Amino acid sequence: MDLKLRQCFIAVDDHDKALTFYRDVLGLEVRNDVGFEGMRWVTVGSPLQPDVEIVLEPPAANPDTSPADKEAMAQLLAKGVLRGVIFTTADCDALFDRVREHGADVVQEPMDQPYGVRDCAFRDPAGNLLRFMQRPAD
Repeated sequence: MDLKLRQCFIAVDDHDKALTFYRDVLGLEVRNDVGFEGMRWVTVGSPLQPDVEIVLEPPAANPDTSPADKEAMAQLLAKGVLRGVIFTTADCDALFDRVREHGADVVQEPMDQPYGVRDCAFRDPAGNLLRFMQRPAD
């Protein structure tokens, strides 16, 4: 099989705050910004990976989602228990300093993991966990 990842989705409760973080702090480019039926989807991605996108979407973005399910998703997002993504970077420490400098919620400072990578973690403005991993030099 010939499979490639094209898009992944991250729930956000404020697209403008999310854009400030993903675009201005992390340096991702905005590829699309679409509104439909009172909802908004913003697509961002790394200039180094033009074929991979992260869609920042509202919690429970399906218009057929029940009010109870929308409320449950909003509560989970507010608690910070929804998963985010893992990025790779050539310099975990420099990235950590930049993101922390912009006031992001630090979850884990850079550290060497027993499985061979150096990584750190933050929460985005919506509370999603994002990890930043530096692979060991060959």
